[in-house]
Amino acid sequence: MIELLLIGIGTGNPDHLTLQAIKSMNAADLIMIPRKGDNKADLAELRHTICSQVLTNPRTTIAEFDLPVRDAANPSYRGGVDDWHDAIAGVWEQTIRTHCGTEGRVALLVWGDPSLYDSTLRIAERVGRILPVTVTVIPGITSLQALTAAHAIPINEIGAPFLVTTGRQLRDHGWRADADTLAIMLDGECSFQTLDPQGISIWWGAYVGMAEQIILSGTLEDTGPLIVQTRAEARARHGWIMDIYILRR
Repeated sequence: MIELLLIGIGTGNPDHLTLQAIKSMNAADLIMIPRKGDNKADLAELRHTICSQVLTNPRTTIAEFDLPVRDAANPSYRGGVDDWHDAIAGVWEQTIRTHCGTEGRVALLVWGDPSLYDSTLRIAERVGRILPVTVTVIPGITSLQALTAAHAIPINEIGAPFLVTTGRQLRDHGWRADADTLAIMLDGECSFQTLDPQGISIWWGAYVGMAEQIILSGTLEDTGPLIVQTRAEARARHGWIMDIYILRR
Protein backbone atom coordinates (compact mmCIF):
# COMPACT_ATOMS: atom_id res chain seq x y z
CA MET A 1 0.00 0.00 0.00
CA ILE A 2 1.21 3.50 -0.89
CA GLU A 3 0.44 6.30 1.58
CA LEU A 4 0.28 9.63 -0.23
CA LEU A 5 1.21 12.50 2.08
CA LEU A 6 -0.14 15.74 0.63
CA ILE A 7 1.74 18.37 2.61
CA GLY A 8 0.72 22.02 2.52
CA ILE A 9 3.88 24.12 2.56
CA GLY A 10 2.48 27.64 2.53
CA THR A 11 3.52 30.17 -0.08
CA GLY A 12 7.22 29.42 -0.41
CA ASN A 13 8.50 30.64 2.94
CA PRO A 14 10.11 27.76 4.91
CA ASP A 15 8.84 29.44 8.09
CA HIS A 16 5.29 28.59 6.97
CA LEU A 17 5.88 24.88 7.59
CA THR A 18 4.05 23.41 10.55
CA LEU A 19 5.67 20.88 12.87
CA GLN A 20 3.26 18.30 11.44
CA ALA A 21 4.52 19.07 7.94
CA ILE A 22 8.16 18.68 8.99
CA LYS A 23 7.45 15.37 10.75
CA SER A 24 5.56 14.08 7.71
CA MET A 25 8.37 15.02 5.33
CA ASN A 26 10.84 13.12 7.47
CA ALA A 27 8.51 10.11 7.61
CA ALA A 28 8.39 9.88 3.82
CA ASP A 29 10.33 7.34 1.79
CA LEU A 30 9.99 9.53 -1.31
CA ILE A 31 9.35 13.22 -1.88
CA MET A 32 8.24 14.06 -5.42
CA ILE A 33 9.01 17.54 -6.78
CA PRO A 34 7.42 18.77 -10.02
CA ARG A 35 9.36 20.60 -12.71
CA LYS A 36 7.15 23.16 -14.47
CA GLY A 37 9.52 24.32 -17.20
CA ASP A 38 12.45 26.70 -17.21
CA ASN A 39 10.33 29.77 -16.48
CA LYS A 40 9.16 28.24 -13.19
CA ALA A 41 12.41 26.58 -12.13
CA ASP A 42 12.33 28.76 -9.00
CA LEU A 43 9.34 26.77 -7.72
CA ALA A 44 11.21 23.47 -7.84
CA GLU A 45 14.27 25.14 -6.30
CA LEU A 46 12.18 26.49 -3.43
CA ARG A 47 10.91 23.00 -2.68
CA HIS A 48 14.50 21.72 -2.70
CA THR A 49 15.48 24.54 -0.32
CA ILE A 50 12.68 23.57 2.06
CA CYS A 51 13.85 19.94 1.96
CA SER A 52 17.46 20.90 2.64
CA GLN A 53 16.41 22.92 5.68
CA VAL A 54 14.11 20.42 7.39
CA LEU A 55 14.97 16.91 6.17
CA THR A 56 16.96 14.89 8.69
CA ASN A 57 16.01 11.38 7.53
CA PRO A 58 18.86 10.05 5.35
CA ARG A 59 16.56 7.38 3.88
CA THR A 60 14.21 9.90 2.26
CA THR A 61 14.65 10.04 -1.51
CA ILE A 62 13.86 13.15 -3.54
CA ALA A 63 12.75 12.67 -7.15
CA GLU A 64 11.80 15.32 -9.70
CA PHE A 65 9.26 14.75 -12.44
CA ASP A 66 8.20 16.80 -15.45
CA LEU A 67 4.71 18.19 -15.00
CA PRO A 68 2.55 17.71 -18.10
CA VAL A 69 1.27 20.89 -19.75
CA ARG A 70 -2.46 21.52 -20.00
CA ASP A 71 -3.81 21.78 -23.55
CA ALA A 72 -5.13 25.35 -23.55
CA ALA A 73 -6.50 24.82 -27.08
CA ASN A 74 -9.08 22.29 -25.89
CA PRO A 75 -12.49 23.92 -26.56
CA SER A 76 -13.84 22.41 -23.34
CA TYR A 77 -12.24 23.97 -20.25
CA ARG A 78 -13.38 21.12 -18.00
CA GLY A 79 -12.41 18.48 -20.56
CA GLY A 80 -8.94 19.98 -20.90
CA VAL A 81 -8.47 20.02 -17.14
CA ASP A 82 -9.65 16.40 -16.81
CA ASP A 83 -7.21 15.26 -19.50
CA TRP A 84 -4.43 17.20 -17.81
CA HIS A 85 -5.15 15.63 -14.43
CA ASP A 86 -5.15 12.17 -16.01
CA ALA A 87 -1.72 12.87 -17.51
CA ILE A 88 -0.33 14.10 -14.18
CA ALA A 89 -1.71 11.03 -12.39
CA GLY A 90 0.10 8.84 -14.91
CA VAL A 91 3.40 10.60 -14.23
CA TRP A 92 2.89 10.28 -10.47
CA GLU A 93 2.17 6.58 -10.83
CA GLN A 94 5.28 6.01 -12.94
CA THR A 95 7.50 7.95 -10.53
CA ILE A 96 6.12 6.11 -7.50
CA ARG A 97 6.60 2.70 -9.11
CA THR A 98 10.17 3.58 -10.11
CA HIS A 99 11.24 4.58 -6.61
CA CYS A 100 8.87 2.73 -4.24
CA GLY A 101 7.14 -0.02 -6.14
CA THR A 102 3.74 -0.46 -4.54
CA GLU A 103 4.64 0.14 -0.89
CA GLY A 104 5.86 3.13 1.08
CA ARG A 105 5.14 6.72 2.05
CA VAL A 106 5.23 9.25 -0.78
CA ALA A 107 5.05 12.99 -0.10
CA LEU A 108 4.11 15.88 -2.36
CA LEU A 109 4.82 19.42 -1.22
CA VAL A 110 1.68 21.36 -2.11
CA TRP A 111 1.82 25.13 -2.54
CA GLY A 112 -0.50 26.69 0.04
CA ASP A 113 -3.02 24.06 1.16
CA PRO A 114 -4.48 21.10 -0.78
CA SER A 115 -8.04 22.23 -0.01
CA LEU A 116 -8.10 25.66 -1.71
CA TYR A 117 -8.07 25.93 -5.51
CA ASP A 118 -5.59 23.10 -5.81
CA SER A 119 -6.06 19.86 -7.76
CA THR A 120 -3.68 17.60 -5.84
CA LEU A 121 -6.50 15.72 -4.10
CA ARG A 122 -8.30 15.13 -7.41
CA ILE A 123 -5.10 13.80 -8.97
CA ALA A 124 -4.48 11.58 -5.94
CA GLU A 125 -7.95 10.10 -6.45
CA ARG A 126 -6.99 9.21 -10.02
CA VAL A 127 -3.76 7.57 -8.84
CA GLY A 128 -5.88 5.48 -6.48
CA ARG A 129 -7.60 3.93 -9.48
CA ILE A 130 -4.32 2.42 -10.69
CA LEU A 131 -2.35 1.93 -7.46
CA PRO A 132 -3.44 0.85 -3.97
CA VAL A 133 -3.14 4.14 -2.05
CA THR A 134 -4.34 5.92 1.05
CA VAL A 135 -4.26 9.71 1.31
CA THR A 136 -3.19 11.82 4.29
CA VAL A 137 -3.51 15.61 4.13
CA ILE A 138 -1.32 17.93 6.18
CA PRO A 139 -2.81 21.44 6.05
CA GLY A 140 -0.75 24.49 5.17
CA ILE A 141 -0.99 28.28 5.14
CA THR A 142 -2.96 29.47 2.12
CA SER A 143 -2.15 32.43 -0.11
CA LEU A 144 -5.35 34.05 1.18
CA GLN A 145 -4.07 33.87 4.76
CA ALA A 146 -0.67 35.17 3.67
CA LEU A 147 -2.32 38.08 1.84
CA THR A 148 -4.47 39.18 4.78
CA ALA A 149 -1.45 38.88 7.08
CA ALA A 150 0.71 40.96 4.74
CA HIS A 151 -1.90 43.74 4.69
CA ALA A 152 -2.88 43.23 8.36
CA ILE A 153 -6.60 43.09 7.51
CA PRO A 154 -9.45 40.68 8.28
CA ILE A 155 -10.97 38.89 5.33
CA ASN A 156 -14.55 39.66 6.37
CA GLU A 157 -16.53 42.54 7.78
CA ILE A 158 -18.21 41.93 11.15
CA GLY A 159 -20.62 39.02 10.76
CA ALA A 160 -20.56 39.39 6.98
CA PRO A 161 -19.93 36.73 4.31
CA PHE A 162 -17.15 36.77 1.74
CA LEU A 163 -16.71 34.85 -1.50
CA VAL A 164 -13.56 33.12 -2.71
CA THR A 165 -13.63 32.77 -6.48
CA THR A 166 -11.51 33.00 -9.63
CA GLY A 167 -10.64 35.65 -12.16
CA ARG A 168 -12.49 33.71 -14.86
CA GLN A 169 -15.67 33.66 -12.77
CA LEU A 170 -15.38 37.40 -12.12
CA ARG A 171 -14.92 38.10 -15.85
CA ASP A 172 -17.74 35.83 -16.97
CA HIS A 173 -20.33 36.48 -14.27
CA GLY A 174 -19.41 39.74 -12.56
CA TRP A 175 -19.69 40.52 -8.85
CA ARG A 176 -22.16 38.25 -7.11
CA ALA A 177 -24.72 40.12 -5.06
CA ASP A 178 -24.49 37.92 -1.96
CA ALA A 179 -21.07 39.18 -0.76
CA ASP A 180 -19.52 42.62 -0.32
CA THR A 181 -16.02 41.10 -0.16
CA LEU A 182 -14.40 38.95 -2.86
CA ALA A 183 -11.11 37.06 -2.71
CA ILE A 184 -9.91 36.47 -6.27
CA MET A 185 -7.49 33.68 -7.14
CA LEU A 186 -6.09 32.25 -10.39
CA ASP A 187 -6.40 35.53 -12.25
CA GLY A 188 -3.82 36.02 -14.98
CA GLU A 189 -5.68 38.90 -16.63
CA CYS A 190 -6.32 41.39 -13.79
CA SER A 191 -10.05 40.81 -14.16
CA PHE A 192 -10.86 43.63 -11.74
CA GLN A 193 -10.51 45.80 -14.86
CA THR A 194 -13.96 44.56 -15.96
CA LEU A 195 -15.61 46.27 -12.94
CA ASP A 196 -16.83 49.80 -12.42
CA PRO A 197 -14.17 50.87 -9.88
CA GLN A 198 -16.30 53.37 -8.01
CA GLY A 199 -16.65 52.54 -4.32
CA ILE A 200 -14.33 49.49 -4.44
CA SER A 201 -11.13 48.97 -2.43
CA ILE A 202 -8.44 46.43 -3.39
CA TRP A 203 -5.69 44.65 -1.47
CA TRP A 204 -3.29 42.89 -3.86
CA GLY A 205 -0.21 40.78 -3.36
CA ALA A 206 2.24 38.81 -5.50
CA TYR A 207 4.69 36.19 -4.20
CA VAL A 208 3.04 36.69 -0.79
CA GLY A 209 5.11 35.25 2.03
CA MET A 210 8.22 35.00 -0.15
CA ALA A 211 11.30 37.20 -0.24
CA GLU A 212 10.00 38.69 -3.52
CA GLN A 213 6.68 39.74 -1.96
CA ILE A 214 4.98 42.81 -3.45
CA ILE A 215 1.80 44.29 -1.95
CA LEU A 216 -0.35 47.21 -3.01
CA SER A 217 -3.67 48.53 -1.70
CA GLY A 218 -6.05 51.44 -2.13
CA THR A 219 -9.08 52.39 -4.15
CA LEU A 220 -9.54 50.29 -7.25
CA GLU A 221 -9.75 53.43 -9.37
CA ASP A 222 -6.31 54.66 -8.27
CA THR A 223 -4.51 51.39 -7.51
CA GLY A 224 -5.82 49.13 -10.28
CA PRO A 225 -3.64 50.59 -13.06
CA LEU A 226 -0.57 50.46 -10.81
CA ILE A 227 -1.24 46.78 -10.07
CA VAL A 228 -1.50 46.00 -13.79
CA GLN A 229 1.85 47.68 -14.44
CA THR A 230 3.59 46.21 -11.38
CA ARG A 231 2.33 42.73 -12.16
CA ALA A 232 3.59 42.84 -15.75
CA GLU A 233 7.02 44.07 -14.64
CA ALA A 234 7.31 41.40 -11.92
CA ARG A 235 6.31 38.61 -14.29
CA ALA A 236 8.86 39.76 -16.86
CA ARG A 237 11.54 39.93 -14.18
CA HIS A 238 10.92 36.48 -12.65
CA GLY A 239 9.42 34.63 -15.62
CA TRP A 240 6.36 33.67 -13.54
CA ILE A 241 4.01 35.18 -11.00
CA MET A 242 1.55 34.04 -8.36
CA ASP A 243 -0.80 36.73 -7.10
CA ILE A 244 -4.09 37.11 -5.28
CA TYR A 245 -6.30 40.02 -4.29
CA ILE A 246 -9.29 41.06 -2.19
CA LEU A 247 -12.01 43.42 -3.37
CA ARG A 248 -14.42 45.14 -0.97
CA ARG A 249 -17.37 47.44 -1.61
